Amino acid sequence: MPGPMARRIDVTGAGGVRLAAWEFGDPPKTDRPDRPGAAGELPGVLLLHGLMGRASHWAPTARWLAARHRAVALDQRGHGRSEKPPGGAYTREAYVDDAEAALEQLGLGPAVLIGHAMGALTAWQLAAKRPDLVRGLIICDMRASALGAASQHTWTEWFRAWPVPFATLADVRKWFGEDDPWVERPNPARGEFYAEVMAESPDGWRPVFEPEQMLRSRETWVYDAHWEELTQVRCPTLVVRGLDGELGRAEAQEMVRVLPRGQYAEVADAGHLVHYDQPEAWRAAIEPFLDGLRDA
Repeated sequence: MPGPMARRIDVTGAGGVRLAAWEFGDPPKTDRPDRPGAAGELPGVLLLHGLMGRASHWAPTARWLAARHRAVALDQRGHGRSEKPPGGAYTREAYVDDAEAALEQLGLGPAVLIGHAMGALTAWQLAAKRPDLVRGLIICDMRASALGAASQHTWTEWFRAWPVPFATLADVRKWFGEDDPWVERPNPARGEFYAEVMAESPDGWRPVFEPEQMLRSRETWVYDAHWEELTQVRCPTLVVRGLDGELGRAEAQEMVRVLPRGQYAEVADAGHLVHYDQPEAWRAAIEPFLDGLRDA
């Protein structure tokens, strides 16, 4: 859950879907002319979580950023505290439009977008669509290649394997951190990550999202490659991968090559959940890039 330093701000997304945004740090001050950005405000950052994630997964990053930025993390549709309409749109366009609406309604732009996995794809698609709203972009462990039908089938089977409901949060941590067949070696950070997206129900602990909505979200990107949008991103962009993550080094470096202003960083001893696995190394990887944006 977002901690006491997080303030909820409601955003209206595409099609009227209610979204919860969380601002970390103090509310924006408009009476400090010595601060950079519009109306004397700190420069904005919007953090976008990945599939099944939530804004609170960004809390350590956002609180660190809040010293020099106006840091806001968004619960995307179907996730966290945001609305999860059963018949709603879980398309690429809807996610991109939601992030665009958040930037505009919160007055964050031109902002730095920081996205993990699906959130990174949303971020670079928005940067290509609305260059006026995005001054910098950080892509964390997201592939530009098509993943294909086999990938979607694997995910469908994986959701079916979840032993829900979980009796306790300790059971959640153990299953996702050790017992899940996708786990190669014990990964406590992964267990904690999934514990954050569970809620207590009368029969035990269940995810705050609907797996079927996650699969619908996913099927709108896995069959396509997304290189073309990368070539249209005009702002400085940092591609970050975990050494043991899902984005391989060769593909990451090709992404950097096709980006007009691409840079590369990798984090050792990190899997797919780079910012969650190794928060200090993650911050060290992105800080020089953020400093460069400030000095530009």
